[in-house]
Amino acid sequence: MMTSLIQFIRRERRWLHRIGLGVGTAIAGILCSALFQIPVQAQLPPQAGGDTTLNIRSSQAYAQPAPNLDDFWDARHAAGDLAFEAAFVTPPANVNPGLGPLFNSSSCVGCHVNNGRGLPEKGQRVVRVSQLAMGEKAAPATERFYAAEAVAPAANTPPVPGMGTQVQEQGIYGHPPEAVIEVTWQEQTGTYGDGTPYGLRSPQLSLEPWDGTPLPEGVAISNRIPLPVFGLGLLEAVPEATVLQMADPDDRNGDGISGQPNRVWDVVQQTDVLGRFGWKANTPNLLQQSASAYANDMGVSNPLFPDIDGSEDIDMDILEAATIYVQTLAVPARTNLDDAQVQRGEQLFADANCAACHLSELRTGNHEIPALVNQTFHPYTDLLLHDMGSELADNRPDFQASGNEWRTTPLWGIGLAQTVLPYSNYLHDGRARTLEE
Repeated sequence: MMTSLIQFIRRERRWLHRIGLGVGTAIAGILCSALFQIPVQAQLPPQAGGDTTLNIRSSQAYAQPAPNLDDFWDARHAAGDLAFEAAFVTPPANVNPGLGPLFNSSSCVGCHVNNGRGLPEKGQRVVRVSQLAMGEKAAPATERFYAAEAVAPAANTPPVPGMGTQVQEQGIYGHPPEAVIEVTWQEQTGTYGDGTPYGLRSPQLSLEPWDGTPLPEGVAISNRIPLPVFGLGLLEAVPEATVLQMADPDDRNGDGISGQPNRVWDVVQQTDVLGRFGWKANTPNLLQQSASAYANDMGVSNPLFPDIDGSEDIDMDILEAATIYVQTLAVPARTNLDDAQVQRGEQLFADANCAACHLSELRTGNHEIPALVNQTFHPYTDLLLHDMGSELADNRPDFQASGNEWRTTPLWGIGLAQTVLPYSNYLHDGRARTLEE
């Protein structure tokens, strides 16, 4: 137990330093005092993020470095933190030029507030579009059209003329946004079996091109809120064979669940690979995820997605720094495991077979970051696509994902969502205002 306590304090050293030596010393004293009140046979609870787990419950719970990073990777995490928080401005400028001319936000943290989920509002949301009825109307977007918005092989997301596949709602001076988007909410009420009332809502999107031209027929519109970014390095390090082994597209085991993997385009390897990230698992790895966000969300061209003339606003060093930052974030620890209501909920979770998709335990394989290697962790996801029905559908295919299918969202750390960003929303379009909804 003493060894475990010492290891714990060592793991928490960066966090203790951040909150102050005096407070840190007090906490250490409390821990030592509590040591002798803990039975020797007591077992530690499952660690949500393996050795990357950190017990912190503040608004910065999603924004801490993994406690098992060595000095080299801790320094790279700190450098990546600066890149992730950098706000881009209109060129020319001495610092962080390259914003736009069209964009949704000027920084990573502009969407991922405190590294958490965002709100379904302008400046945080992302609206994806596809020209499902191609015909003669389909044409490349006219302005800032990156490779990130080009149609990858078998992507099933033909671009909308003048917009590409993602609507940029803001523009620098002299460049109007691509469209004006209005969201209204349709409320629905009902009652549980015991008569307790509940409310649900669904979004209704209105999209009008800035120049006033009518939107072409056959355009699929999908409203998305940002996902949390902690723990992603662990998900990236899960072997592909593990994900494929969990797949059951034909429901051969007869449990009524038919999860399947997405196969997506890797712009570096120039081939189809397993998709892991995004609401429809349409991105293969965190480097490409970061590069796409720079290009499409901020209008910042980069080595993976250069501008149409081949130029780049940021180099590979900055792109890799931001990627390493999200790869090396700590995972918040689970709490209240001894609470009777929590235990009852966990049993109901199991009885309802929620864990068939929200799989509790995964294990990583190899990764270039040593802190991510051979970690047993508990994300509550299988990284697979599942048909969630017509009520949640956006009717917008994405590679092998149908308009009804969504990737199983990890549930770890979700109890901190309101602490990290009050009034956070849930589900892909933010329709759920509470976990109950």
